[in-house]
Amino acid sequence: MTLKELKFIHKLFEYYKGLGDAVLERCTEAQLSFTINRESNSIAIIVKHLSGNMLSRWTDFLESDGEKDWRDRDDEFENFYGSKTELAEIWEKGWRVFLNALSELKEEDIQKTVYIRNEGHSVPEAIQRQLAHYAYHVGQMVFLAKTYSDNWDSLSIPRNKSADFNKEKFLKEKKKGTFLK
Repeated sequence: MTLKELKFIHKLFEYYKGLGDAVLERCTEAQLSFTINRESNSIAIIVKHLSGNMLSRWTDFLESDGEKDWRDRDDEFENFYGSKTELAEIWEKGWRVFLNALSELKEEDIQKTVYIRNEGHSVPEAIQRQLAHYAYHVGQMVFLAKTYSDNWDSLSIPRNKSADFNKEKFLKEKKKGTFLK
């Protein structure tokens, strides 16, 4: 992994954060705390879990194990009784720690080994592990939020609009890049 590739990955994480931001913005407090059944997680629980994971994994990322002894992972899966504003603060705190740690990585850091629960990972492996984990949970958040609305405004290509989207894309010159800005 190069620093250029790391910048792309940083943008990809920001994309997933943006999807989560949109969910938090669109849902009511009641919707954020709703669970389908006792084995399911609410959006609020997913937010608590993601933030707890980010704080643990990315605090002193290169120096200490990613599973900190101060983390209470089981508590992350307990109901959240705070306000929407408090939940947004929890969300932002985790992302801030994570994105700052990612931004501070240097070329020589990419070759280092980091540990998560005493298992060694290269820095790129640890980043990819977290990308899969965060995308998985943000997808859950989006799915839950969509179930609360009969008029969901798509966060990607709207239903039955693929042809229009593709037409617009193919009217432009070919260029090297991605869907991320």
